[in-house]
Amino acid sequence: MNLPNKLTLARIIAVPFFIAAFILKYYPAALILFCAASITDFFDGNIARKRNLVTNFGKIMDPLADKILVYSALCLFIEADIIRAWMLILILAREFIVAGMRTVAASEGRVLAAGMSGKIKTVLQMFAVIVFLLALCLTKTQATVMLAGNILFYASLVMTVYSGAEYVLKNRDVFSM
Repeated sequence: MNLPNKLTLARIIAVPFFIAAFILKYYPAALILFCAASITDFFDGNIARKRNLVTNFGKIMDPLADKILVYSALCLFIEADIIRAWMLILILAREFIVAGMRTVAASEGRVLAAGMSGKIKTVLQMFAVIVFLLALCLTKTQATVMLAGNILFYASLVMTVYSGAEYVLKNRDVFSM
């Protein structure tokens, strides 16, 4: 297994430790674990492209690892009353629509590439999670940092809707397969 794929697996393996730290209210540990796992997302893709180590495993598991990491945090944030359930439902609906379209296209031997807006959505989600976790670690400036997290998260929701719509419109011919 090459290094980028090991980094992707490390991100997945980090998730239960992140969840445990959050549930036990060890917010600094949860923040460190989430940041470390998020950083692997940056490195695995860059290393894979620079060293020509792009694999089918990486193409599938890298975005899946991102989703497992981020959506685990969002589930915890619902329970902690940081975000509302409808927000995660909106995000998941977009993901299921895109995954369904990719599955239909793959059944016809076609690969639907991710767009830049989808990547921006993921980055915004990761930064929002980091800022929310940082707010949980603070006492004096918690409200201000939580507000910054909300702004980032709402921006990610806008990008979720935009990137989903863009993806559907760009690949609408999938519906006629």
